[in-house]
Amino acid sequence: MAGYIFDLIVAAGLIIGITALNGIITNGIGEKFFGGKQHSDISDHSSRIQEGWNEVGGKKS
Repeated sequence: MAGYIFDLIVAAGLIIGITALNGIITNGIGEKFFGGKQHSDISDHSSRIQEGWNEVGGKKS
């Protein structure tokens, strides 16, 4: 029974780990090869829109 639980935990860890790495690797490849020269335009535009907005939450020390 302990062997079964150990195998289940190892298999679950591998499946979760491989899935997470697959997403990171695929995103990196997509940005590198298909992002074009203007891949930061969206984040730059978002930063320009949010310029001057008040911060929300937390106390400033």
